[in-house]
Amino acid sequence: MKKLGILVLCISLFVSCKNDSKSTETIYQDDDLTLLKGEFVYYDGAAVLQTSTEIYGVFITDKLEELNKQAEAFKKNKTDMVTVEIRGKVTQEQDKKILWENKVEVVKIISVKPAHNENEGLVKLGS
Repeated sequence: MKKLGILVLCISLFVSCKNDSKSTETIYQDDDLTLLKGEFVYYDGAAVLQTSTEIYGVFITDKLEELNKQAEAFKKNKTDMVTVEIRGKVTQEQDKKILWENKVEVVKIISVKPAHNENEGLVKLGS
């Protein structure tokens, strides 16, 4: 529970500091799966996907482990987020481990790329 609290705090700080000009989105499909594009992080047993409008807790499955393995290639730190596009099953049913209102089970990984770095190209002065 402590780990989840730390992850929620980190995501909250990330969300409040981010610029809302992201191109992430949620697209609902005709079938049971939803196309989700957003920033993904999996750290210390908890996974979160943040789109431009929602935050999803991600169920820990073999497909999530595969997604995380692909994401590791783009991370400098374990807590870095990466941009992903997935298709998954979205639910709002209660879960003992995932306390987010929206939850998703990753079914298909479409793309994984590095997150847009807003500080890229900035020159830091001083120490």
